[in-house]
Order: sequence, then C-alpha cells, then structure tokens
Amino acid sequence: MAHLKPNSIIGILGGGQLGRMTAIAAAQLGYKVHVYTCEEESPTAHIAYKTTVADYLDEESLEQFAKEVALVSFEFENIPYKTLEILEKYTKVAPSSKIIKICQNRLREKDFINSQGIKTAPYMVVSNKKDLEKAIAKIAVPCVLKTSEMGYDGKGQVKIDAKDQISDISIEQECVLEGFVEFTKEISVIVARNEQGEIKAYHPVENIHKNHILDETIAPAIISPKLELEAVEIAIELAKGLELIGVLAVEMFVTKDGLLVNELAPRPHNSGHYTIDACVTSQFEQFVRAICGLPLGSVNQHTKAVMKNLIGEEVNDIEKYIAEPDAKIHLYGKTHARKGRKMGHVTRLNA
Repeated sequence: MAHLKPNSIIGILGGGQLGRMTAIAAAQLGYKVHVYTCEEESPTAHIAYKTTVADYLDEESLEQFAKEVALVSFEFENIPYKTLEILEKYTKVAPSSKIIKICQNRLREKDFINSQGIKTAPYMVVSNKKDLEKAIAKIAVPCVLKTSEMGYDGKGQVKIDAKDQISDISIEQECVLEGFVEFTKEISVIVARNEQGEIKAYHPVENIHKNHILDETIAPAIISPKLELEAVEIAIELAKGLELIGVLAVEMFVTKDGLLVNELAPRPHNSGHYTIDACVTSQFEQFVRAICGLPLGSVNQHTKAVMKNLIGEEVNDIEKYIAEPDAKIHLYGKTHARKGRKMGHVTRLNA
C-alpha cells in the first residue's frame, strides 16, 4: 500500500486529549485532522483543521464526515462499533471495527487474549445474582465484579471481599467476575503495527494508580531483562492476533507466577505520554505513521522519565512544575477542573 500523502485529512473519532496530541503529531508530519465528536469545545477541536459535532450514530453526519477524510481512526474505544461499521462503507478505518468490538467488551477481550495462549486472571460472565453466586463459588473471594462495557478509570467495578456482599450488589447489565490478582507491579507495553506488517514496541513502563486512575508512569519499568522481553513478546503477539493497524497498549500485572494481561487499549494510552519528551518517536507520531502506512519510527528512549498526571485541582500546581527546568508540561485546554478529570500531565526528565 502507498502511504498517505502530506496534506491529506485524517478523521479522528473523539475530541479528548488523546485526539489533541494526535492532531499535533499529525500536523508535524504534514497531515490535517478532522475531528468528529459529540462534545462542544473539545480539547481536539481547539487545534483541529475541522470539527464535526454530532451523535456517533448519526448516519448522515458520519457519511459526510467519511467523504471528507482519507481515513478514520479513533482516540477512545467506547464508541459504538456500529459507528465504525457505518464508516467502513465509505472509507478506510484503522484500527478496524472488529478490533474495537473486541476491546470495548471485557468478556470478548479476555476470550481473545486467552485464545492467543496468553494468560489473564480467572473470569466468568455474570448476568444476574445466580450467575454471581456460581462465579464466586468457583473463583472465590476476593474478586472484582466489572461491567463488560463502558468501564474505565475504576468506573463500573466493585471489589468483593466476602460472599455476604452479594445481597447489596445490583446487576443491571452483563458483567465479568475476575479473580483478584496479587501483583508486585502494574506495567504496560505500547506496540505499533502498520499495514505492511512492520511492528515496533516501546519498553515496558510501570504504572502507579491512585483512586483507580493512573497517577504516575515510571519509564522504563524497573524489571528484569527476561520479564521485559516476555512483556514485549506478549504485546507483539496480541497486535499480530488482532491484525492491528495503529497502536495498542497492553496493561499487565507482574505476579509471582509471571505476567497476566489485564486490559487492551487499541489507541494511544495515558502510560505512553512520556514518549513525547523521552523517546525518539512519540506514541502519537507512531500512531499517525502506522495508520497512514508510513515506516514506523524509532522507539528508543533517550532519557529516563516519570510522567505525572494532573488530575482535577492538581492542575493548579502548574506554577511549581514550570519552575522545574527538566519538567515538560502538557495542558489539555480543559476549562473546568473536576474530581478525577485529567487536565494535563507533566513529564519529569532524568527523574
């Protein structure tokens, strides 16, 4: 396939900070971004070439959007996969609707991971209280009940420490019960693959969460070379299995018995923000390269780094970070700081 020519227009579904940083990287490579979002005044819209504000299932708007762009991608996976199926009638979509259908549903995602011979925590599907009782009897407590869809940053999940909690739990949609994992670290690997089949993976990084939201990423993760190689191999195998065109973040638990995959995200990921300042090629440039058919860039990390999310009112500490000579500041243009809302991030180099 010939790569996408400069000045072509890339369509991005979703107007959040990941779309914003993708638009910046696309501009550096000579592309324009047309963002499609249901949100007025989105972070991506501030810098995009064009913005369409419409519902994700508005077929007329989607058709018009598709006709104005050379290809379509997305910056978050909680979009109806039917949206991508509609767009695929009119233009190239990467990653494909098949991938988003797998990755936006925890049950399908875990089934896929296991089908590739890769381990996850034990899990069972739960649709009602009787299912929950059976699943707890098999998996045992402690365990975690998660909604199959629309869960992120700790939303849609509850830890169960004792069987008597069942009576207090309301099940209104399909859920997955997972065995609770005793882990020493949470790590992630970001891997890119283009249509030509070229694959490159970044070094694993360690992720530290606070209130179920990523707080800091330590890059690279302090793990053994053997474990690093295993983590990268897992990410590459999953990217191949998905026939990915784009980038994929693979979140994993480091346990005493080895690595378990937790979740997949088929788009740029919060744990990869450090790459903007600490790597030869940022995850956002790599994403654009992959979907546009360009050769992938170097994933070499030239500087150690710690990325700190600015969540909610933490954005008010910005003056402190500005005074640090090795701190690289990235604000997302959001005007209202809410609890749990990611307002920006700071990457401390040589940390």
